[in-house]
This record gives sequence, C-alpha cells and structure tokens, in this order.
Amino acid sequence: MSTEEIAREQSEVWKNRLFPFVPMNNRDPKPRTKSITEIRGPYYASVTPTYLREILEVFGEHIDGFKFSGGSFSLLPEEAVRKYLDICHDHGLYVSTGGWIENVLARAAHHVDDYIAEVKRLGFDYVELSTGFIQLPVPDLLRLVEKVKKAGLKAKPEIGIQFGAGGDTSREELEAEGTRDPQILIDTARAALDAGADIIMIESEGITENADPWRTDVAARIMKEVGQANVMFEAADPKVFEWYIKNYGIDINLFVDHSQIFQLECLRRGVWGTKSTFGRITTHR
Repeated sequence: MSTEEIAREQSEVWKNRLFPFVPMNNRDPKPRTKSITEIRGPYYASVTPTYLREILEVFGEHIDGFKFSGGSFSLLPEEAVRKYLDICHDHGLYVSTGGWIENVLARAAHHVDDYIAEVKRLGFDYVELSTGFIQLPVPDLLRLVEKVKKAGLKAKPEIGIQFGAGGDTSREELEAEGTRDPQILIDTARAALDAGADIIMIESEGITENADPWRTDVAARIMKEVGQANVMFEAADPKVFEWYIKNYGIDINLFVDHSQIFQLECLRRGVWGTKSTFGRITTHR
C-alpha cells in the first residue's frame, strides 16, 4: 500500500477509538501538513527495530516522522537501517536524517554528493541540513538545499541562534559562545524556503534549552516572520512542548523524543494536561 493508503487505514481505526462519547480535539488525518509530530530514533536511547515496530503498532496514528539523530545510522549495517525505514514507511511515517551532514562537510566535503546519493539509495525521505556546529555561508546552505531537492528528497535545514548547538554541550560552554541575532535565523529560513526547503527545523538551544529565561520573543518573531506552517520546533522537554501548544495551539509542528509521544498527544487532543492546560486546549474544526 502507498503511504497515503496506510495513513487512511490508520485513521479509520482511530475513528473506532474507545470512549467515543467523550469529545476530544480532532486532528487532520495522516499524511498531515500541520500538527506534525516528529520523534527521535536511536541516539540517547537504543530504539531497536522491534521496539519501534511495537511503538508504531500502538501509537502510529499520532506520529508523522522519525529522525536518526546525529550520525546514528552510520554506525548500523545497511540491513538494520532498511528495517527501520521499512517499519516507518509501513506505518505512514517519513524518515529523516539527523544533522550528520555537518560531519560530512567538516571531514569529507568532497563527498557531500555521495552522502546525499547514499541517503536516497537507502530510502530516506528528508535530509536535515544542520549548521549548529559549523559556520556555513548562507549561499552554501542554499546550494545544499538545491542538491537535496535535485536528488528527489525533501530538504529540512536546521537553524538556530546558538553556535555550538546540537550536541548536548554544557550550558557554560554555550553561554561563553553567546547567541546570534535572531534576524540572521529569520533571513536564513526565508532564503532556504525560497530555495525549495520543505520545512525549517528550529534548534531549541538558546531559545528554550540552556536559556534562562526562555527567549520566547525569538519564537514569536519566527512565527510572525517565517510562518507557523513553515517551521518545526525542537521541543524534547514536556514543559517546552506544553508552552508551544498553550501559546500557539495544537497545529504547531514539534520534534520530541520517542518517549514523549503520548504525553504530547494527550495535550494536542485535550484529554489531559497540567494545572495550566487541563481543559483549556481546544479547537473548532
């Protein structure tokens, strides 16, 4: 079956959910173009193919994408990588690389085309184009977007305001680096979208991670000047994704850890929450 047929089948099962007499927020059926939930695969936790299959058999309707963070896929045999991809595609999920292209650019820049071609051969859907650890001129980032699109893949630049973001760097080190002007992020995101990028991943560090207080002003500017539909916020902390939904509604696109799927979905659907959100997250379709 195609991804769309799989998604429709899962949505039909969802319609027959338990306790249909208790209302909850509706979400668009998969494949979704808003309210996207992307989850982290093997990196901080060893998510095996068997474990992933069981997760998706139960929670698949609530998940849209799966990302191999860092270069985790490079440590696996091809057979294992294909297992992950097949399981995801069988449940209507897209599969994305993490930001490993930074490593390729730093160690073997002459093999960027080979990297993109290999990702395509394996069956990935998205190539994430991160620049947290490196200083990459914007025209070069745009050329990468064009290369990915020319290969028939979707491009997902990851952009932030914190140099050195993306590797669990300590707060002290990040504070010493300082943050970039948010306008640089906004201008880069707009240029990448104009070049054909499919969505922009917003790095959390410097905004809601290792930031005290949170830079909610930056999130607001991104929403206003780049557009909610064009961005996905990294939010692998329950307090963070609760804040985004409380302030911007259930249709915001979020990247979370695989362990947080149900907590996030309960919040999106309005079936549970904290004192701050219980009974207050709603929609009008």
